[in-house]
Amino acid sequence: MVVGDLATAVDVVVLGAGPGGYVAAIRLAQLGKAVALIDPGPPGGVCLNRGCIPSKALLAAAEHVWQAKHLSPMGIHAEKVTVDLSRMQAWKEEIVARLTGGVRQLLERNGVEWVVGKGWFLNENEVRVEGEYGAKRYRFEQAVIAVGGRPASLPGLPFDGERVLTPAGVFALNELPAGVSVIGADGMAVEAATFFARLGVPVRLLVPAGESLLAGFEPSVGRQVAAQLRRLGATVETGVADPVAATAEAAKVVVSVGQIANTDGLHLEEVGVSPGANGFLAVNDRLQTGNPAIYAVGDVTEGHPSLASVAMKQGKVAAEVIAGRAAQYAPQAVPRVVWTDPEVASVGLTAAEAEAEGYAIVRGRFPLRASGRALTLGREQGFVLTVAEAGTEVLLGVTVVGARAAELIGKAALALEMGATLTDVAETLEPHPGLGEALLESAEAALGAAVHIVGGGGAGA
Repeated sequence: MVVGDLATAVDVVVLGAGPGGYVAAIRLAQLGKAVALIDPGPPGGVCLNRGCIPSKALLAAAEHVWQAKHLSPMGIHAEKVTVDLSRMQAWKEEIVARLTGGVRQLLERNGVEWVVGKGWFLNENEVRVEGEYGAKRYRFEQAVIAVGGRPASLPGLPFDGERVLTPAGVFALNELPAGVSVIGADGMAVEAATFFARLGVPVRLLVPAGESLLAGFEPSVGRQVAAQLRRLGATVETGVADPVAATAEAAKVVVSVGQIANTDGLHLEEVGVSPGANGFLAVNDRLQTGNPAIYAVGDVTEGHPSLASVAMKQGKVAAEVIAGRAAQYAPQAVPRVVWTDPEVASVGLTAAEAEAEGYAIVRGRFPLRASGRALTLGREQGFVLTVAEAGTEVLLGVTVVGARAAELIGKAALALEMGATLTDVAETLEPHPGLGEALLESAEAALGAAVHIVGGGGAGA
């Protein structure tokens, strides 16, 4: 008998061990399902190993470098700050190893079968896996596709891992380049530019023609981030007609112009699933594809933002549905964060989006230069903007630009999920001094009741 002739029977196979996949696998096991989790790489996927965690670690390190050079107003003088990028990378890898080890332990403790290899569909009930130790087949009742995505390249500028880098490739370098050009207008492009600029590397951020920097946020967000990048020493060029030609002389080029789903090679035709543009999969609110036994979560899902938080929630919902529980993916608020300088975050609708949906709105804006806590941190740049429906006062959206925006936006997301009003937010006691007070003050500004800014009324960002 040839090894691999017999298929191993499980209840569910999960293809892909990123945030959506491993969370789905663990939750399925908790709900009594026999699960095989299949991935050629380490658990945690791109997010944990090359994306979210590594980038935020190195961005934090670069922020410390920048701050150390600019603490003289506090009476702190650092005569010489040096950067050992290889040691910085080693510190980052220690974090990644600790977290991947934790995921491995969770998989083991919950009884998930971890299968290292590339898997694809043979038919509606079987997958084949090829890995280092040969091939194997698994027979399943349901499958979850969680294979993630990859950066799209530009024609004439393919990724080579040396000169032309993906955003994740930026955070794997062991030496600082003499200079770098970043092509893109999204959060990953801006984070890459921020990282290099904080470390003193000459940076050109090239925003392609027809695109706006950090589109989808309030219009002033992109303007403020661009201004701060220039203060960090970067060059920001908008309306670039030919980014490829513009980077012909660049020592390093980072490209962040969109995503492609990693669904090619899965043989989806064998399970009756047809991918859409760029390989993305349409799903319903139960995360089912066109084949109700085949689910998809995370970056492969069409029309959903490529966020680890989204993937993890989708993974939990898919597991609950497969286990026969009543569940659906229908969040009222999906927070987005870009770890720039300053950080930017938003949840819900922008003012323009709310008006386009037919809402009559009120809005309140509180500048962080009026925040005691922001001043004590030496981080007075930024603001909090609150948008609500006129009359009902129901909160519609919040934008935060400033230090620790990622933590503050979680408060706003909870408020939106709970259907809170401006008065609910304004009557919440916040620690003093604390950055949370800025959310309270912005709500008061929308109500015309703010006392810590002149006028106390609402004003657009």
